[in-house]
Amino acid sequence: MNSTIENTTIEQYKVTHKESYAAWLQYTKIDDAELAGEYLKWAGNIHSLAGSAVVDSALNELNTAFSSMLDIQPQLSSGVSYKNRILLATKKESTMLDGNIDVDFDQINEDGYMIKSVVTDTSSTIFLLGKRDVGVLYAAFHLLRLMQNREKINKLNIVESPKNQLRMINQWDNMDGSIERGYAGKSIFYKDDVFSEELNRIQDYARLLSSVGINGISINNVNVHQVETNLITSSLLPKVAEVASIFRAYGIKTFLSINYASTISLGDLDTADPLEPEVKRWWKNKAEEIYRFIPDFGGFLVKADSEHRPGPFTYNRNHADGANMLAEALEPFGGLVIWRCFVYNCLQDWRDRSTDRARAAYDHFKPLDGKFHENVILQIKNGPMDFQVREAVSPLFGAMPQTNQMMEFQVTQEYTGQQRHLCYLVPQWKEILDFKTFANGDESPVKHIVDGSVYPYRYSGIAAVSNIGNDYNWTGHPLAQANLYGYGRLTWNPDLEAETITKEWIGQTFGQDQLVNEKISQMLLKSWEIYEQYTSPLGVGWMVNPHHHYGPNVDGYEYSVWGTYHFADCRGIGVDRTVKTGTGYTAQYFKENADMYESLEACPDELLLFFHHVPYTHRLKSGITVIQHIYNTHFEGVQEAEQLKERWTTLEGKIDSERYEDILNRLEEQVSHSKEWRDIINTYFYRKSGIADQQNRKIY
Repeated sequence: MNSTIENTTIEQYKVTHKESYAAWLQYTKIDDAELAGEYLKWAGNIHSLAGSAVVDSALNELNTAFSSMLDIQPQLSSGVSYKNRILLATKKESTMLDGNIDVDFDQINEDGYMIKSVVTDTSSTIFLLGKRDVGVLYAAFHLLRLMQNREKINKLNIVESPKNQLRMINQWDNMDGSIERGYAGKSIFYKDDVFSEELNRIQDYARLLSSVGINGISINNVNVHQVETNLITSSLLPKVAEVASIFRAYGIKTFLSINYASTISLGDLDTADPLEPEVKRWWKNKAEEIYRFIPDFGGFLVKADSEHRPGPFTYNRNHADGANMLAEALEPFGGLVIWRCFVYNCLQDWRDRSTDRARAAYDHFKPLDGKFHENVILQIKNGPMDFQVREAVSPLFGAMPQTNQMMEFQVTQEYTGQQRHLCYLVPQWKEILDFKTFANGDESPVKHIVDGSVYPYRYSGIAAVSNIGNDYNWTGHPLAQANLYGYGRLTWNPDLEAETITKEWIGQTFGQDQLVNEKISQMLLKSWEIYEQYTSPLGVGWMVNPHHHYGPNVDGYEYSVWGTYHFADCRGIGVDRTVKTGTGYTAQYFKENADMYESLEACPDELLLFFHHVPYTHRLKSGITVIQHIYNTHFEGVQEAEQLKERWTTLEGKIDSERYEDILNRLEEQVSHSKEWRDIINTYFYRKSGIADQQNRKIY
């Protein structure tokens, strides 16, 4: 297991765990003399026409990278113009650009940038141009990404704008230092109910996030406990402001998760009724106080009326009532209310097959379309359940044309191996973002719902639960860094191919060795499928130990001992969510998808048990029975897990020893654990069904 920061400084950490800590910002020295000479032609002189804390971050990053990669200290200037240089400017300084470059800032949006190489008889310049200063910062990171991957930079003509307006990370950190669903050590933000003094670590995190285009962060858990409720009080707001200033310098706005019942919890009122004038006044006063400390405060992230969290239901009000009350308080300051749609009755009786948790978000929120203020955004989990290794895409996407929507992913691997197993989630996220909703009369893929192009949402985007902690490699499993990197890149541009993102990350993180790139790419791109094989078949989900969600438990689930999510008996398995005989969930989709999922014949096999209860002898489209598929995939998954380890061992000597051993240890655990999954799942279904494995393999 990885050690964490306790009695050492961040600067010592950067030396003793250099490669692990640097993640994808390695900036390793360039040994190719010819390429280094080409880069030196530009990198020796940096000229900035723009000036701000964000531009300073860009200059610092360029200086750090060039010092490391090229062993030089660039000349930095805001006044002297060099013949060979890198020049930084925003639209505001466009009149100061020389006549050798023709730029059109209308090509890019507010966070966009242009990178252009211009070579004349007398000078060579790489222009890093943004409509705003944050675009200049993103351009700097893009240039460094190219250089880390040893690409030519002498003929650049790059025009980039993010597809998503909000590109956000949610920290589920508690002030005692714990992290809910955290698998990489303790919080980098808090310890023992106070803020961490290791601000350099927070700054390095801001660098990582900004390098992939993240522009928003909520810095505390959505399940807000009493201590965290105080984050919006004058006792802690100065510390929040200090953290916000670090993120501000990297183009990232700070948000807070709030306790909906803060009016009561902080002892000021005896009600949190959103329609009570005194409650409205309280929140308006609170908003004014927060913005005095943090003028660019992003807003509130709210989990209400779910899993014992307080909310407007207590007062017979609906979610729009609750969200709008907060929105009115934030509106004068440009603040947002991000209202999570993870709402369901966790005490419902799972024995009742007409009760379906998957229906809950749609049933709660669809009737409220058009009733939310324009600075409210509904944050919707990618699936209707809870970040399973495979589940259907939430039918809420596209179902509310008059209400801002954003996607919620989970980078931390709560149900996908908890960063002890390798499970690269970019292919999963790609599949979800490309899913065709058929909203608005056309294909309308999810990525076009959440980027605001299908409906005229004022605010939209993507958020995700972070996977970092204070482990020396940030993410516990070094290869889990790829999920954080991939999330940012995919949020910036959902059209990027998984292979492209993977290649980018490997090159920056491990260098340019061909075998290293080939083997790690194979491992990452195959790993989601492997994890699914030895855990949860055909979309059934949930077969994990309750509460901590690690390890096989076929009947495991939260809150109740009344049954299971998969309804397996001696005859068959799966959840009947059809209109004809089941919970009616399929009707929540637009017609094309509703018809597909309703039909046993048309339903994709990978989601068969999510939508249908079938006999074990039901034949999949492959011709294999359901029970045989369960046996086969669990045996195959173990074999594939063993191959992951074998691929990694071929890289011994090509990877620094710390990361090599860390990853090897994780892969060895994964192999062992995959066998446990195989044996428990196969044995359960053999005993449940009474049907033997056709290949006569040993089932305990």
